[in-house]
Amino acid sequence: QVQVVHSGGGSVQAGGSLRLSCTVSGITFKYNCVAWFRQTPGMSREGVASIYTGGGDTYYGHSVKGRFTISQDSAKNTVNLEMNSLKPEDTAMYYCAFHEGWPPDWVNHRYYKNWGQGAQVTVSS
Repeated sequence: QVQVVHSGGGSVQAGGSLRLSCTVSGITFKYNCVAWFRQTPGMSREGVASIYTGGGDTYYGHSVKGRFTISQDSAKNTVNLEMNSLKPEDTAMYYCAFHEGWPPDWVNHRYYKNWGQGAQVTVSS
């Protein structure tokens, strides 16, 4: 049974940094997709970043490109999301998601069956 557990998040002032981590268990970590999404009340989940745990290819949503960095630690079956230059509009609940293989469209949350519990990120102005 696939389990996705993440940690990190919290509150920070605009311009600050936070880190989220996601650990996947119960399945082979390599050659799959791990992605971060975020959601605010009343809105659909937005794809933030993803990584292919085979070759390490990374992809970013337009709103975070250049500020967020996704990386993997294969020895720990963990994916990290470093968030820098945070803005108030980055405030959201952040979720880690796992897809076996690579999804047809990584930003579409409907392709993911396995989700973490969510971590709140709050950025104050």
